[in-house]
Amino acid sequence: MRLPRPQSTLGAIVELLAIVAFAVGLALLIQAFVVKPYVIPSGSMIPTLEKGQRVLVERVSYHFTDPKIGDIVVFHPPEGAQTERCGDSGSQPPAGQVCIETASEHESDNFIKRIVATPGDTLKIVDGHAIVNGEQIDDSFTEPCGGGSRCNFPKEVTIPDDHYFMMGDNRGSSDDSRFWGPVPRDWIIGEAFATYWPPDRIGIF
Repeated sequence: MRLPRPQSTLGAIVELLAIVAFAVGLALLIQAFVVKPYVIPSGSMIPTLEKGQRVLVERVSYHFTDPKIGDIVVFHPPEGAQTERCGDSGSQPPAGQVCIETASEHESDNFIKRIVATPGDTLKIVDGHAIVNGEQIDDSFTEPCGGGSRCNFPKEVTIPDDHYFMMGDNRGSSDDSRFWGPVPRDWIIGEAFATYWPPDRIGIF
């Protein structure tokens, strides 16, 4: 019986490199189209998410279903969000009203917030609570807003078609749609569905 010839060292190396290349390519493909990790950059989502915490964001479901109130999403914010600019002009909305104009372009940075209102919903903010279509949505998991002009926007607005209104769970310390407007659906990257770091906070949302 003839035994198979041992594989050459060069052949083994080529085969190993091919396996590694396939694994790397598969990992990049998954990150690009399926699931991607993100690091929480600020305290705007306390107590749900702490600064430095790591989450997994899936990028598939919104191709088949609409985002909904309560979803925690990663998205590109409008240009000027870092300076709380409302719309392209930067003109401030009337007193007591959230920003409802959105800049025509988005920034390259990523934000993570919670959706509190969807296209066509009416919205006002009272003591940091989102009143949607006349009823306060569930926000028992949020930090109190603390009062003041950043917490009260009693003039009701209607969310534009194909736009989503975002707020951080840390209502008194969140830079969000109240100041730079609702986010077009095309700018939403995906929904955060799990946290994997630190170990004591591992879980599914």
